[in-house]
Amino acid sequence: MSKQIYSETEPLPDSTEISPDNSHTAPLPVLKKRKKKKKGLIIFLIVLILVIAAGAGFYFWQRQKPVNTVKKFLEDVKAMDFDGMSSLLQNSDLTVLDNADITDAAYTNFFSAVNQKMEFDIKKTSFSILNGTATVTVHVKYIDGSDIYRETITEFLKQIVSTAFSGETLTEEETQQKLASLLEEKAASAQDTFAETDISYPLIKAGDTWKIVTLDENTAKMMSANFTDVQGEIESSLEEAQEAENSDSAQTPQAASGDTIDMSNEKFTIHYKQHRVGKDYSGASCLLVYYDYSNNGTSPSSAMVDVSLQAYQNGQVLSAAIPEGDDEAIDQFMTEVQPGQAVTVCQAFSLIDESDVTLQAGEAFSLGGGTVTTQILQLN
Repeated sequence: MSKQIYSETEPLPDSTEISPDNSHTAPLPVLKKRKKKKKGLIIFLIVLILVIAAGAGFYFWQRQKPVNTVKKFLEDVKAMDFDGMSSLLQNSDLTVLDNADITDAAYTNFFSAVNQKMEFDIKKTSFSILNGTATVTVHVKYIDGSDIYRETITEFLKQIVSTAFSGETLTEEETQQKLASLLEEKAASAQDTFAETDISYPLIKAGDTWKIVTLDENTAKMMSANFTDVQGEIESSLEEAQEAENSDSAQTPQAASGDTIDMSNEKFTIHYKQHRVGKDYSGASCLLVYYDYSNNGTSPSSAMVDVSLQAYQNGQVLSAAIPEGDDEAIDQFMTEVQPGQAVTVCQAFSLIDESDVTLQAGEAFSLGGGTVTTQILQLN
């Protein structure tokens, strides 16, 4: 086939290209059209991605608002910033904290110290843009002060009893300061014990901001280092003690014939010595129980403050008696003993008849009962 020659001035057809040897090559328009289509598709995809990303970013940004509210709220909890906490609540109400005295200035140092050690992590978020509601679930690790409270309250009650018998009177403010001081002292010497929980905070959109609907009991419990749990335990113990005091009958503790009043802890040691039947100031029969008491603590104390000794006869709790004569051991029951010192003390009980008496001894003001020791005394 013959070659077709074009002059320099004659334009080449749009669909041809001259090779170095003047031969025809494949037409180009198809390639040019594909490039244009590819470029248009890339631009379209980029725009589409930007639109999707913008929508997702807006949704994520909106979703983060209630999360950020909860984070800010918990940071205010750690800092004990009550104004900040109140501003993030829909009703601005912090009265739920009053039951644990968290807002009381006397206990600020204690609660500030324990809440600073709190840690939290956002676990789950449910979110509705249309309804303007959200729920943020947080996993919280916080100080469990249950043991600190028990030790503080036990020590506080003992000091109050000792103060009362010494004739000293304290104002309400002085009493509160004494309790607050003991609380800080116990907290400083105790090893940190942590508790963990999940708390779900419901939120509602208010304009362009998000508010936590209300301050719940779980947050108060966390902020108070579980004081609310111990508070219930204290109230229960007081109710049981009051019922036992007002009751004419009581369940006699179980004791074997070989059991004896003998116990020791970090605060005291007691050991039964003897008992005898005597007369009270009115001439009625009374039981006098003698036991050795040692102060194992680090401050002065007494058997009256440390020891709880009860006597049971015929299913009834025997009331305390006042012996007719002087007895040094009776006085030593109330006398403060220095750490490491031991004395013999005596407690007297009014008798119903001459049947056996069951004794039960334990730690005074011990929440939840504590360790006890029992013994059967034969009066004949």
